[in-house]
Amino acid sequence: MKSKYHFRFEDLNVYRKAIQFGEAVNNQIDTFPQKEMYRLSSQFVRAADSIAFNIAEGSGSTDANFNRYLKMAWDSSHECVEASTKARLRGYIDFDTDELNRQQLTEIGKMISSLRKHLTK
Repeated sequence: MKSKYHFRFEDLNVYRKAIQFGEAVNNQIDTFPQKEMYRLSSQFVRAADSIAFNIAEGSGSTDANFNRYLKMAWDSSHECVEASTKARLRGYIDFDTDELNRQQLTEIGKMISSLRKHLTK
């Protein structure tokens, strides 16, 4: 069901993909051991959620400011690559899950870069 209160950033494909990725990570960390709750689990989900948060937060501002927030979203996507790698190396996710994370992050990163280029024209 779609809300009758709609925000412009919700129309951005990159925002929707970032939301989906954040939810996927949230599901993945449910399987991480308890000892990682305040370590890798927390860092991974915060970085994943930060991608969409920054897109949403910057979207209502000037193009220059939005571009700054998009850079922070892009940086968070790279942080997620590291978190996914650590999760795989520690045996919390398998290779295929890490590859899917990387595929989604690559797509999100390209979309962010494309939007940033569009804003600077």
